[in-house]
Amino acid sequence: MSEKLKKLINGFKMSYAERENWLSLWQDCYDYAFPQRLGFYEQAPGQSETEEIYDSSPVTAVDEFASRMQAGLTPPFAKWFEFKAGSEVPDENKSAVDRQLDQVANYVWEVLQASNLDQELHEAYYDLAVGSATMLVEEGDAEQPVRFTALPQNEVVLSAGPFGKVDTQYRVRHLTLEQIEIIWPKASISDEIRRMARGDENHKFRVVECVKRNWKERSTEVYDFCVFCTEPEHEFISSTFKGDGSQPMISFRWSKAAGETYGRGPLLSALPDIRVLNEVVKLGLENGSLAITGMWQADDDGVINPDTIELIPGTIIPRAMGSRGLEPLQSPGNFDMGQFILNDMRHNIRKALFNEQLGAPEGTPMSATEVHERMADLARTIGSAYGRLHTEMVTPLLRRVVYILKKQGRINIPKVNGREVKIVNVSPLAQAQHNENVARVARWLQLMNAGFGPQMTNVVVKAEEAASYVGKQIGVPDKLIRDKAEMQEIQQAIQETQQVQASQQTNQGF
Repeated sequence: MSEKLKKLINGFKMSYAERENWLSLWQDCYDYAFPQRLGFYEQAPGQSETEEIYDSSPVTAVDEFASRMQAGLTPPFAKWFEFKAGSEVPDENKSAVDRQLDQVANYVWEVLQASNLDQELHEAYYDLAVGSATMLVEEGDAEQPVRFTALPQNEVVLSAGPFGKVDTQYRVRHLTLEQIEIIWPKASISDEIRRMARGDENHKFRVVECVKRNWKERSTEVYDFCVFCTEPEHEFISSTFKGDGSQPMISFRWSKAAGETYGRGPLLSALPDIRVLNEVVKLGLENGSLAITGMWQADDDGVINPDTIELIPGTIIPRAMGSRGLEPLQSPGNFDMGQFILNDMRHNIRKALFNEQLGAPEGTPMSATEVHERMADLARTIGSAYGRLHTEMVTPLLRRVVYILKKQGRINIPKVNGREVKIVNVSPLAQAQHNENVARVARWLQLMNAGFGPQMTNVVVKAEEAASYVGKQIGVPDKLIRDKAEMQEIQQAIQETQQVQASQQTNQGF
């Protein structure tokens, strides 16, 4: 075994041991909110895991969370990103560059629409509710240039690098030798592995894919890729990914505590309420069963056999002459207050998963202003998580797609690094912040008109730039907004027309 492989296996074992500390907590989330999904312990596909689930509120709340996050951050039927000129592009060239980038962004959006991104992102948002999710972005074929796969978290092991960011990802799978040779046709197979496969062709090897950032290279992103087996220890294939966006595995987190590698999602915050809710509903069902069947007492008269009594309609229970037979006992408890606990717990769960921002549709319908303010409040509530998702998911995902399309020769675009080309998120959540900027400008213009009059407003306000700013904030395409040169030409034409009209009126006066 080479020294390189030995270091990789030791690093994997250390990261795997760190991950073990989270498994019981994650499994609780899966048991209550994802009972039909494969968890982190031995479980057969299709096996029922709902015997201990007594309330479906957590399941439906997580479904709504995943749908809400997709609709707010990466809506399936609306373009949720734009490419803009970066800070290093001269101001006089930004308008022309933005128009060219708009065409590129439209093409990238068409590629994403034709791919399986929406389906896989929805699956990833479920894992994001727990805390962390990982998306595999691979090169596709001529029909589908980019292929996406949401990796289940029971296959993913993460490791933080020297700067606290996730820079090493391991994907653990159990594959047969035939599957290994199909996935990696150029894989190096040892004699020991072939001998084990000949003895049992269905024998599955523990295969680990590792993508690790190489920090020796700082000028551009370089990742070392290796596929190896742990039992027996053997390296199948090794290569290097180089370039901005060459990282195929994209891991993103909802939030993170200092010093931790894995994320903490809203489902972890709601887990205490979910446990209480499940237990209260269980006790309520037991109390309901007791209320239906009741508790009974009987004299031991030698006739009644309690082991053979069934309390079902039409049952005849014999009793001795003069005995009282079966008599019901009054239940000492009243479980009505459990309903209050249920309502509180369900409200807390929906609130933790951001599903009660607009409230129930009862009473007087809300005005448009109230709906707008509440949606703005939702954007502020998840603002920190949104910022992290933009950095860890949206930007790396688009950079990866651009990298693949450039490699295939489909597009030609400079580096998407924020300096030459930057990514602007125009999703509904981002638009909520832009709407606040527009409202701020609108209030300022109203105050100027009311306090100083239209003439002073025209003197102070740069009308052309204000109109362009508002248009860009609300997502108007760049091709519909004139650049400065076109505005100057139109203004000059208007002035010339006014001068001609004034000259004609003067001549008519003579």
